[in-house]
Amino acid sequence: MPSSPQHPAPTPTDVSGADAEDLALYREKFRRRLPESLDELRGPTRGVVDLPLHMAWSGMTSYDLGKPRQRMGLYRTVLHEGLHDDLPRYLDQDLLLQLWPVLRTLVGRTVRAVWEDAFPQLASRTRAAA
Repeated sequence: MPSSPQHPAPTPTDVSGADAEDLALYREKFRRRLPESLDELRGPTRGVVDLPLHMAWSGMTSYDLGKPRQRMGLYRTVLHEGLHDDLPRYLDQDLLLQLWPVLRTLVGRTVRAVWEDAFPQLASRTRAAA
């Protein structure tokens, strides 16, 4: 699992018993939501996107994809809160690949690890941007 020296990903040896089990369950929660392939991500690339309340339950619900901060905020929210069917609806493969080198620093370690483990092209984009 790729991680930075400043933010090493926790491993079962870093945690004990119940904590390791909790971490495994947390990872599995995000893993089950993943698409089979990034090719499935065909969400919008422009315009204003309105997220449903099950994702945008705290804060903004409308995001203008023409504004970089809002675009990044939308992707961060969908990665953390989106369900399996939400990911292809709201994320776009090309945009995710473009945003990933910065976006990966804005999402939690578990989300980052699950996505990079499942889709090595995300991790390779990060190395290419470095």
